[in-house]
Amino acid sequence: MKSKEYAPKWLLPSATVAILIIILPAFCGAIEVNCSQPDQPSLLAALSPAFDLSAIRPVENQLTYTNISVSFTLYGILGVDEKSQLLITYIWTYYWWKNEFISWDPVQCGTNNISLPKEKFWLPDIVINEFMEENKAPSVPYLYLYSDGKIKDTFPVRVVSSCNLNIYTFPFDIQNCSLTFNSYVYYALEIRVFLGRDAKTITKLSKNAMTTMGEWELVDITAKKLVNDDESGLYTDMLAFYIRVRRRATMYVVNLLLPSCFLISLDLFSFLLPPESTDRSSFKMTLILGYTVFLLIMNDLLPITGNTIPLINVFFSLCLALMVASLLETILVTNLLSNSPDFSPVPRWIRILVLNFLGCLVCMPRKTEKPKNSGMQLTFDEGPPVTGGSAEEDEALTELKSLSRVLQAIRCEVEQQQEGQQSSEEWNQVGFIIDRLLFGLYIVFISVSFITIIIVWINSYNQ
Repeated sequence: MKSKEYAPKWLLPSATVAILIIILPAFCGAIEVNCSQPDQPSLLAALSPAFDLSAIRPVENQLTYTNISVSFTLYGILGVDEKSQLLITYIWTYYWWKNEFISWDPVQCGTNNISLPKEKFWLPDIVINEFMEENKAPSVPYLYLYSDGKIKDTFPVRVVSSCNLNIYTFPFDIQNCSLTFNSYVYYALEIRVFLGRDAKTITKLSKNAMTTMGEWELVDITAKKLVNDDESGLYTDMLAFYIRVRRRATMYVVNLLLPSCFLISLDLFSFLLPPESTDRSSFKMTLILGYTVFLLIMNDLLPITGNTIPLINVFFSLCLALMVASLLETILVTNLLSNSPDFSPVPRWIRILVLNFLGCLVCMPRKTEKPKNSGMQLTFDEGPPVTGGSAEEDEALTELKSLSRVLQAIRCEVEQQQEGQQSSEEWNQVGFIIDRLLFGLYIVFISVSFITIIIVWINSYNQ
């Protein structure tokens, strides 16, 4: 009795498997779509058998691969996060592939294409490798099916992609970010990804469609098929798009570079003030304070990243360092000009390095020294005592000798004063040479900075 009860339960699966083996190749072949009337309801009813095959890849022979044509239109560059190394864009993607199970006569069915829900068809699992966040764009529930079996799927994507940003030339930088499309599960033996439109056409359409007038502008879009030399095909086929965007530098030039150049130029003209006065040092201290407040206010406009230090940060640091150096130099020169009479004579190495070499370099040659002992030197040598002379002559000779000693003492004091005055003049000249040297350094720095800014700006627009 038990064998009779269990026998039908065991035979039913075997029969089912046999029936599926016989019927499955028929379902995997092309489905003949015959419309009773040339309207969309009749076409939808005729396509209903094909909807049952939405779980498998739509090819008659599983050894052939499905060609997926990929294209997109860039509608907006929403922003660039330098700290997180992210590019935020809004694109509209276009996927094309062929369903080999479906085809119909457009004359018999009355239409060449029909819009149907996506869940009724097999969809390729194309993803963007650089994707870093969930797509927050609205979903599109429909796709287009054409009479020859081609399917067009379009939908918007808010892409938050990783990008290796190079901000060394900020704010004149150009970023090159990639979007790599490939299948997530299928190998290259099953799905091949191809370029649906020419890269120049994609660039042109994107520039015409972009409505955002933000910080970034699109330069161009290029595409490249990533070729793998592995003949086994056990790899995912990839198609890479390279998006080049350029930063609009006008705001940064007006808000960052021009004020900094104005302040450093104002510090340059402060060298026209007399260095011995205290107004010059107080003026420079006020400039340093104002420049520091300016950097604190504009700190939010500067990029924050740990990869490279932007060139503009180096420029601001050099400007601040020059201002501090000019203040220290003013303090040193004021000290030299005010207390030079109390200093010891100028050392020989300072006289050679500063007065002779640097003085000629800054067009301040050393002043010629007055020859010593240029005046009349009165000396009275005491000879042997004169005998036989009159008393009046001896008394006159004694007075002349005492007068000679007084004149020699006066002459020594005058020579000491002249040496002290000469040492003071040399220290003063050292101070003026240092002041002139820093003034020339300021001119060179400002000139090089302006030329560098102009060259980088021009090169960014020529790329």
